[in-house]
Amino acid sequence: MEEKMTGTGAGNASHYPGFPLRNSHVVIGGGTSGVGLETARLLLCEGAARVVLIGRNPDKGAAAAAELNTEGHEGVASFESVDLCDPTAVAPAIAAVEAAGGPIDIAISAANSNGVPKLFHLLDPAAIVAQLNEQALPALLLSAAVLPGMRQRRRGAIILVASDAARVPTPGEAVIGAGMAAITRFATTLAMEAKRDGIRVNAVTPSLIAETQSYDRIMEDPFAAKLFQRAEKAASLGLTRPEDIAPTLVFLASPAAARLTGQVISVNGGISAA
Repeated sequence: MEEKMTGTGAGNASHYPGFPLRNSHVVIGGGTSGVGLETARLLLCEGAARVVLIGRNPDKGAAAAAELNTEGHEGVASFESVDLCDPTAVAPAIAAVEAAGGPIDIAISAANSNGVPKLFHLLDPAAIVAQLNEQALPALLLSAAVLPGMRQRRRGAIILVASDAARVPTPGEAVIGAGMAAITRFATTLAMEAKRDGIRVNAVTPSLIAETQSYDRIMEDPFAAKLFQRAEKAASLGLTRPEDIAPTLVFLASPAAARLTGQVISVNGGISAA
């Protein structure tokens, strides 16, 4: 990534050109697998000093951090066990991360729920609430936790991963789409609020992503598999994998995107263009 841009972020935020990826400090919600883990790897390749993976499973998180730390990066990966749907837990965890390793420059939410598409009339109210919380809360709570420090420093990049369900109506994704649309509208609105403080907020909306746990869950469910097998055939450029999505997230965090905020970018292999 190009890093020959100057500026300190002091003074008027409108003159702030961004910050280099090298020596940056990053937190990634849902960073222990899939798109989150691949983005962590690429940021470390770009010279990030520290990448903290956030998730609920300590064993999985420790294994992911250890995997990254055996790859010869200059920076260091670590894991913080946090339930990103718990409003009482996220802010204290971020405060502890910053106290231990310094201010966070980049925050990425790539957390995914365990839900699969299901027709709305088959869902009970409790399932609707649980699915909405799992979809939307991680992005909002992680953003709320990092925002005060970023505002104080007048710099930061927040990137939220949603899905094309936010843009394209698909049977079985009424609640999933509602949650994802909440993330994208939140991203664009927060971008307008935070731009005065030199903070950029963008969202990325993949569609079906191969070689992920989400893909496996979908293909194991008869109803969901039937839907998404058709979508897979529409991906004329090839079904995306985590390594196809991660470069977009890294670009959005980089100084190359210093003037880009409030955008929702779809990376879907040609499944849709709406």
